[in-house]
Amino acid sequence: MVFLTVSINEDGFTSKESDVSRPGGSLFSHNENDMSSHIKGSRNAKIWAIGGGKGGVGKSLVTANVSICLALMGYRVVAVDLDLGGANLHTCLGVPIPDKTLSDYLTKKVSSLNDLITPTAIDNLAIISGAQDDVGIANLRQMHKAKILARLGELDADYVILDLGAGTSYNTLDFFISADQGILTALPEPTSIENTYRFIKSVYHRKLKMAEDLLEIGPLIDQAMNAKIHQNSTPADLMARVIEINPQMGHKLKAEIAKLQPKLVINQVRTQADVDIGFSMKIICRKYFGMNLDYVGYLEYDATVWQSVKKRKPLLMEFPNSALVSNFDRIVHRLLNI
Repeated sequence: MVFLTVSINEDGFTSKESDVSRPGGSLFSHNENDMSSHIKGSRNAKIWAIGGGKGGVGKSLVTANVSICLALMGYRVVAVDLDLGGANLHTCLGVPIPDKTLSDYLTKKVSSLNDLITPTAIDNLAIISGAQDDVGIANLRQMHKAKILARLGELDADYVILDLGAGTSYNTLDFFISADQGILTALPEPTSIENTYRFIKSVYHRKLKMAEDLLEIGPLIDQAMNAKIHQNSTPADLMARVIEINPQMGHKLKAEIAKLQPKLVINQVRTQADVDIGFSMKIICRKYFGMNLDYVGYLEYDATVWQSVKKRKPLLMEFPNSALVSNFDRIVHRLLNI
């Protein structure tokens, strides 16, 4: 099967090959000096969260290989498995089940998240494994969640990449919203697309609730929701109504919601129609939510994925000639804005 090869720039997709001579260029011919201006040595880590509406869409695949890309570019990376109760990120990174996991931190067997860091075979890349031995840990108490959120950015790394669980629990939503970048992974099929929209809607409403509490505008939101807006009104219509009632607070609320700019990766594309689904989702999110969904790229369908999982080897290292190498390269450059 022939796949369309396209690169991604600020304006979207073009038919040109990416310029690997610029800073950050190719994953496997990288000059670390080119990246020195991008790496903030002693600064707190930037946090990226990988989420999605349902299981099996490739969140762990994306987390593992985005982490590998960043590590190969010279960044210090810690991948954190927050699929609590179903942790499997270590398999994608070719690491045995670590001896210490997040449950050891939450039960105070270790005092710091840094104590949980397990090195991988890839330079600059380490992992913190999710709980393996406590089903109840999947339902974090607010205190535990706040504790983890507060400590993630203090890890000794340039980037912390979170592999979130499926679904729309408050735990998952809060980790996604709290990250510097939230990245959604979806498949080009109806059930996955539907669940991705459901996830975005849940993120929007969770962020709206946080903004209500922050700005103390609960009554204003209630007034806007009780207004006679047509039956098919959208969240964007609600925002317009709030601004109409109270322009000053409405614009503050809009500014808070505007901080939501999730990224989108379409996984397992086979055709141009599959690629184009990302653009359609971007348009719909703008129209319905008034939100900028940034379509950062796609991953071609490739049998090497299950082969690498079966071998318990990192995909990009086991199959360096796979088309997915250039796919991930372009996605990471888009995420880094370089």
